[in-house]
Amino acid sequence: MEAIDPAYGTGTLLLIAAGAVALLLFLIIKVKLHAFIALVLVSLLTALAAGIPVADVPSALSFGFSNTLGSVALLVGFGVMIGRLLEITGGAQVLADTLIGRFGEKRAPFALGVAALLFGFPIFFDAGLVVFLPIIMTVARRFGGSLLLYAFPAAGAFAAMHALVPPHPGPVAAAELLGANIGLTLLIGAPVAVASWYVGAFLVSQFIGRRVHVDIPTSLFGEINGGRDTDTGETSGAATTTTATRTAPAFITVLGVLLLPFVLISFNTVVDTLMTAGVIEEGATWAEYLKLIGTTSIALLITVIVATLALGLRGRSMATVTDILDQALGPICAIILITGAGGMFGGVLRLSGIGDALSGSLSNLGISLILQAFVISTLLRVAQGSATVALTTTAGLLSAAVAAAQLSNLQLTALVMAIAAGATVLSHVNDSGFWLVSRFFGMDVKTTLKTWTVMETTLGLSAFAISLGLWAIA
Repeated sequence: MEAIDPAYGTGTLLLIAAGAVALLLFLIIKVKLHAFIALVLVSLLTALAAGIPVADVPSALSFGFSNTLGSVALLVGFGVMIGRLLEITGGAQVLADTLIGRFGEKRAPFALGVAALLFGFPIFFDAGLVVFLPIIMTVARRFGGSLLLYAFPAAGAFAAMHALVPPHPGPVAAAELLGANIGLTLLIGAPVAVASWYVGAFLVSQFIGRRVHVDIPTSLFGEINGGRDTDTGETSGAATTTTATRTAPAFITVLGVLLLPFVLISFNTVVDTLMTAGVIEEGATWAEYLKLIGTTSIALLITVIVATLALGLRGRSMATVTDILDQALGPICAIILITGAGGMFGGVLRLSGIGDALSGSLSNLGISLILQAFVISTLLRVAQGSATVALTTTAGLLSAAVAAAQLSNLQLTALVMAIAAGATVLSHVNDSGFWLVSRFFGMDVKTTLKTWTVMETTLGLSAFAISLGLWAIA
């Protein structure tokens, strides 16, 4: 759906956006209205207030909702199935024990973050977070304390890789629009992501986790017994009967299941890169098949099937495994709907012309390009929620000025990093990722704002500080 011509000036549209966010927070925090209802209601009121024609309001509401669900529902559904199999078979415990054995108990949060950085190279934020959930929960359950001590290092790692490192779509699109070299953006983006994660996510998460206690939610994954699978037999209805105690799977099996989506998604990335470079003929059938199985949702589907065979069917019938997977899907219904409604709210803000009006008024600020890049990207991120939209819109706005400035390759890469940094900060209620984190980690909106929003902001600021350094030495 195309953006609608703004009915009001930039100032009025920004006031509408600010009022919508304030109303949403009031309804959720003070009135205690269910987040899904509040998001849909405020999205409707915002669409009307922003001047979207009444006949177009239903389409405007479904635009963001369906787009978000289209990407999130499959990833969350398949991911939670993989997570449930890892949890109930003791696979998560095996991986957690191995990580702790290698890094030590005191470095458990750091170990989780490093693992997430590696897995986050080809995997999108939401998919990586869902697959890692059982491992995070297992480690947190073992050592106690606030869940944030263990969850945020991993979540922050996925966020850093998603924002700063090709082949993720935001930095790739920004690099292409600015004329930056993709290879150099990858080579520089990876260490920038690691450094900004360590300072802005890992260290900050440990500070926050010691001051804000978040209990481990029990609705997503059940308890396991010391790494051994105490499992149900054939069931009828809700009643289950313990029939067997099984040993946990081997570490190499668990690692293989976790690496499978990493490898499959890499196929898509590698083939795309080689096609762009002309090494592989565009449209080659075998290459298109590799890209297909490397699509995130297809890669996770294949991983669910492999996990069922390698983990689930060890001494169980397919009927029992199906029951396990069915039980895993129930608790995520609210998560998917609320995340979709968050996408609806962000979509209404984009379609209303708020982002375009804001970016148009900021494109000639009369300040240095790198500061301009960060400021525009930040304001677009705050206004409409999507980090990818903020990245691509900012890069498009600055592309003409960047071309005229005749910048070096390193300066172009620094600009991409600055834009990505601005697109990371201040995740809040119009960001579907905000709701994903809030619901998965069992936090209310106020706590999520005090923790996740703060950590995303320090992560983005750390990346921007590094980009300024690159700009200065280029």
